Parts: sequence; C-alpha cells; structure tokens
Amino acid sequence: MRRHLYLIAGFFSLGLAVIGAILPVMPTTIFVILAAYCFARSSPALEARLLNHPGFGPHIIAWRERGAISRKGKVAASIAFAASILVALIFAPWPWSVAPIVAALVIGSWIWSRPE
Repeated sequence: MRRHLYLIAGFFSLGLAVIGAILPVMPTTIFVILAAYCFARSSPALEARLLNHPGFGPHIIAWRERGAISRKGKVAASIAFAASILVALIFAPWPWSVAPIVAALVIGSWIWSRPE
C-alpha cells in the first residue's frame, strides 16, 4: 500500500513540475526532486529514468550528494520570483501583494545559501 502511495505522489509531483515549467509562479526542479524521492521508494525504474534524464538528472544527483543548486537554477528562481512580485503588485490587492515579496526574501535567501 505504501509503495502505491509513493508512486501516486511521484506522478503528482511530476505533474506539478510540468505545470511549474509553464507557469512562472511555480517551481519545477523541487517537484522533480520530490518525484525522484517518491519513485526511489516505489519504482526504481522510474527513478532511474529521472536520474538518467539529461535535463533533470544532474540536478537531482547534485541535490542528493551535496544539497547543491546550480547558478542557473538560482538565477531562474530569482527571475520567477521577480515575475511573481510584479504580477502581484499589478493585480493583487494590498495585503496579498506583499506575500510574494516575503516569499521571495525567505525562500530566495535560502536558495542562494545553497552550494553550487
């Protein structure tokens, strides 16, 4: 039963990663890493496919080995935060427009503190 839940969570995470690749307000890499974690506990074949993927594999391996995020990933996250802040400042009412700024400061500082 637990294996099936991890498998479902892995596919759900992968789906969120696809959405994150399209929308600037959602991350992609973290959901791919979460999918790899879930697949490691449910389907070694699917985990191997993610680890061998030319785009995602090196990032997952770097995260697992050193907790590292690439410079390109950090810059992409910062650009996504900036876009989210801009959209919120234009379209969101007052208290809600501050939320992306706070999230960018908290999460962005954590992202930039990770090794490369």
